[in-house]
Amino acid sequence: MPMTIVRNDITTMKVDAIVNAANAGLRMGGGVCGAIFNAAGPEKLQAACDRYGQCAPGQAVITDGFALPSRFVIHTVGPIWAGGAAGEEQTLRDCYTNSLRVAAQHQLTSIAFPLISSGIFGYPVDQALQVALAAITAFLLEHDMDVYLVVFDKRSFKLSGQLYADVKSYIDETLVDTYAAKNRGRRLSDEMEFLSVIVQEPSAVELYNDIPMRERSLHDLVAQLEESFSQMVFRFISEKGFSEVETYRRANIDRKLFSKIRSDRDYNPKKSTAIALAIALELNVDETKDLLARAGYTLSRSHMSDVIIEYFISNGLFNIYEINEALFAFDQQLLGA
Repeated sequence: MPMTIVRNDITTMKVDAIVNAANAGLRMGGGVCGAIFNAAGPEKLQAACDRYGQCAPGQAVITDGFALPSRFVIHTVGPIWAGGAAGEEQTLRDCYTNSLRVAAQHQLTSIAFPLISSGIFGYPVDQALQVALAAITAFLLEHDMDVYLVVFDKRSFKLSGQLYADVKSYIDETLVDTYAAKNRGRRLSDEMEFLSVIVQEPSAVELYNDIPMRERSLHDLVAQLEESFSQMVFRFISEKGFSEVETYRRANIDRKLFSKIRSDRDYNPKKSTAIALAIALELNVDETKDLLARAGYTLSRSHMSDVIIEYFISNGLFNIYEINEALFAFDQQLLGA
């Protein structure tokens, strides 16, 4: 998928370029910077950096990757946190934007970022994450590139405190209510059977019968009865007024996959891809279930990932990268393809 969050050691990423959170003198430092120098071969990488001499905060320069699995290293200098009133946010955004521009200028197709400035430079992790996602999202709406945001472990990833609390509350309430509703009236002897059932996906027929009815005419229902997943996607694209390019970029799926969906009337996507398209098209919960049913899926209130997705759709929040941020925080599969 064009943008994803991964837990990994950035020095092992097999991409066209990895990004080094550098210092202004482009000297070997500690943390991520030191790890990248050591993995590349410190003498060779330092010699390449010395040809530039300096790099201003927010700017980016490129060198070979030498012994790294990546072909190149893009060096960018993040802001030192000074309370937030010294232009740190714009400088940090520039780090991502300028690094991506350098990658595009060199016709690179994949790049991996650390969470810039969130270490010894002191930028609050949750705010650094929001800036990173905003800058990367804006770039990917105009360009095709695979972008990875690499976090070393869970401690280095922090969802916004209020968002985390809101999503967690919604998960707890929904899963508890779903269990209570399905279990109401059952005898104690039925409970073990229930627990084994709720983790299974319902059939396409069951889930479609469970969809709340919008105000739809009989003519509309009959006309759409034989509509395939692909046909429904492109009908929604037309109805919502989105372009095809805008749709696949907003869905975090690549152009080749989108072309398959367009050319094959009977194409059956993965569930994550189907939901991603629903998000891109800003479908409400009812419309999303209609679309998923065409591929044999539903939003199940017995699955944490589906409950998280439902939270965002219900609240009219359709930024797929923010949804993936929440899914990652709760150890769920990300959306896109």
